Amino acid sequence: MLDFLNNIKYDPFVIIFIGLVLVQLFYNLYFFIRLAFYFEADAESELQLQNISIIICAKDEVKNLSQYLPMALIQESKIPYEVIVVNDNSVDDTQYILEEFRLKHANLNIIKLSQEGKLIPGKKYPLSIGIRSAKYDYLLLTDADCLPATEQWLNCFQRKFYYGCDIVLGYSPYFKKPGILNKFIRFETFHTALQYLSYALAGMPYMGVGRNLAYQKKMFLESKGFASINHVLSGDDDLFINKVATANNTTICIHQDSFTYTEPKQTFKAWYRQKKRHFTTAKFYKFHHKFLLAFYNVTLCLILPCFIVAMILYKENWIFLASIYGGFFIIRFFIQYKALNKLAEKDLWLLLFLQDFLFPLFYVIHLPNVIFKREEKWA
Repeated sequence: MLDFLNNIKYDPFVIIFIGLVLVQLFYNLYFFIRLAFYFEADAESELQLQNISIIICAKDEVKNLSQYLPMALIQESKIPYEVIVVNDNSVDDTQYILEEFRLKHANLNIIKLSQEGKLIPGKKYPLSIGIRSAKYDYLLLTDADCLPATEQWLNCFQRKFYYGCDIVLGYSPYFKKPGILNKFIRFETFHTALQYLSYALAGMPYMGVGRNLAYQKKMFLESKGFASINHVLSGDDDLFINKVATANNTTICIHQDSFTYTEPKQTFKAWYRQKKRHFTTAKFYKFHHKFLLAFYNVTLCLILPCFIVAMILYKENWIFLASIYGGFFIIRFFIQYKALNKLAEKDLWLLLFLQDFLFPLFYVIHLPNVIFKREEKWA
């Protein structure tokens, strides 16, 4: 064995390849393993649950509200809760369908907006109105096109607030549909969640997803809400959490009853536009978050090309190089497969074999968005 190692040519390219492997192993063994082996404790019957206000912003969402709002209105809760729907200047029958729901559900509170927030793009203005109008001090946010997984969705978040946290990060997967695009959208969503949930468990929360996110109203008001990010198109979820989340005030909720499902984009063009909008906020993250995320993505994109080039240039070392890459691949596959199971996405396991190819392609496609970061309008 020693003779074999002594015969290895440790050229700069080989050293770079080993360095990339070590970096990726660090992210998997320090961050992602926390989610893979995270234990979601069962509820204790004697918990003193918190009253919660569910807040949904809706702009021309009559179809989605008809399908998904009922589940939010029939949550099983031992204590009162309210559902606030902010009708953001809709021109369809959104107000009509909301009035119909209110006849049957006394816990529905409708706020109708008739004017836009000046110089405040996106949904930060209607969301702020909804938050300030909330009856209770604990808030659970989702979107009009999201369906809570079960009637226990609210209870899952109520139990988390009992333990003294101010912020609860949830997971919002996309519905399973036929086709390769659907699988990749879901895998990319899982990969994003793998990062922000794992970072939160490591005491470094940096973002949340507004489709399934909860926090304390008092914290929102004391931090002056979205005032510092009102000029940014989006950011009502990730940038706000990036500003206020700490190791001590943030936890996660990944029980499968706590998920909210939403419809994925049906075409590559529509999905591309969606991701293009998401890239506009990353530049506003705290520096250490940007560094860690960028370093991870860069090394992830380089590891396979570097491995291929090293195998071509140093054929005599192919056993050594293949052993390093193979060992790394097995460790990463085990950790991320466990995480897939945690987030009920295990049918995507085959894509774990392809991620070293898929993510470089993903970032090449979105490179103009990463560089220029032009903002899109929110509809």
